[in-house]
Amino acid sequence: EERVAPFLFESPPKPMASPLVRLEDASVGYGAGPPVLSGVTLRLDHDDRVGLLGQNGNGKSTLARLIAGRLGTSAGRRLASDKMVVGYFAQHQMDDLPPAMSPYDHMRALMGEATEAQRRAKLGSLGFGADLADSVATKLSGGEKARLLLALATFHRPHLLILDEPTNHLDVDAREALIRALGEYEGAVILISHDRHLIETSVDRLWIARGGTAGPYDGDLESYQAECLADPAEAHATSARKAAGQRQGSDQKEARKAAAERRAAIAPLKRKMEEAERRLEAISSQIKAIDQQLADERLYANGAEKAQKLAAERGRLGRGLAEAEDAWLAASEAYETARDN
Repeated sequence: EERVAPFLFESPPKPMASPLVRLEDASVGYGAGPPVLSGVTLRLDHDDRVGLLGQNGNGKSTLARLIAGRLGTSAGRRLASDKMVVGYFAQHQMDDLPPAMSPYDHMRALMGEATEAQRRAKLGSLGFGADLADSVATKLSGGEKARLLLALATFHRPHLLILDEPTNHLDVDAREALIRALGEYEGAVILISHDRHLIETSVDRLWIARGGTAGPYDGDLESYQAECLADPAEAHATSARKAAGQRQGSDQKEARKAAAERRAAIAPLKRKMEEAERRLEAISSQIKAIDQQLADERLYANGAEKAQKLAAERGRLGRGLAEAEDAWLAASEAYETARDN
């Protein structure tokens, strides 16, 4: 019988400034071959919960690897802080687990200075009791391997958690435990999953990979499903997913409607916050450039006129910066209040 273990996803110590990741006209692929995705422009903020849609082979996992920093761009840019911690789970990682290592071996590597009791207590909190903690990977079930990989992915309290088909080996109870853990986790999330219930309960916006690119998807899962059914190549698989999804009933439809209304209500506030942030960054860059000029002794060699003009401009920008900071703080507070209510 499959063991049901809790999932404990510790939130990052403190949120990073948004955006966590920005893609600008990015292309990505493998080796010397043609790019899998091109012209991708996306922004991921510290509190975003994104469901990544797309038919198999359209580049969902490739985009996830690019965002995670596991692939580089072949054109365009990926911008992200070096301090950002990413937790990454993909089902293929099960095959990469060292066959002779147990969950305790992994925890010993992560908790080098801890005592054995502390390591076993940590494993116990994750549902790995004494019998499982010392079982090598070849003795673990698919669900147990998935839970181990999720524990490893979230151990360092990531700012961004990317889950690529996390439920394939989980039973119903474990899937519900995963949904609860994601609900309590305070970082950004990107989900790739055919589990409709997981997507509906865990994300508040959708992206889609198709046609050799990726971007925001303005519809909901219902409209995406209809689009897939219009494609004969995907009709059979989508029909099976639809039959599974119908078990959720009218409550899920109401949840989707409420989520869509909430997204629409706070979208203008988020745009206003982002505009204020861009203005703040632009003024800060201008001030930095002027400060560099004012610090150059050569500026004063031919009289003080140019320096005086720069100083006056610096003063004007300083006042503008204060106003921009006030506007950004007000916009951020309005957005966060609306988001949290």
